[in-house]
Amino acid sequence: QVQFVPSGGGLVQPGGSLRLSCAASGFTLGTYAIGWFRLAPGGKKREGVACISSKGGRTYYDDSVKGRFTISRDHAKNTVYLQMNSLKIDDTAVYYCATDRTGYIDCDESSDFGFWGQGIQVTVSS
Repeated sequence: QVQFVPSGGGLVQPGGSLRLSCAASGFTLGTYAIGWFRLAPGGKKREGVACISSKGGRTYYDDSVKGRFTISRDHAKNTVYLQMNSLKIDDTAVYYCATDRTGYIDCDESSDFGFWGQGIQVTVSS
């Protein structure tokens, strides 16, 4: 079955860390652009958090997470990660990984990614 298998997430105190993973099953991530997105409680639209480009692996981050989150991919494990440090209450959201399996869409158009993993709940609370 072609899918992302997400893992990680949970409850963490402010200032803590979590690592999210999305393992690709049934297809090879290869050099596709891959992004992480989140939907905050009460939010209407998923916002892009981080993206790793198909072009040389360049990374992009939303200003709200810059310096705290790191996106990476492991080709051997066919998995993309989001390391989240110094978590804040405002980081509470359902997180999603996504990619464009056509190979034509990169991070500058990540909102058009058409292949999504199931959401991972991240709750930051004291």
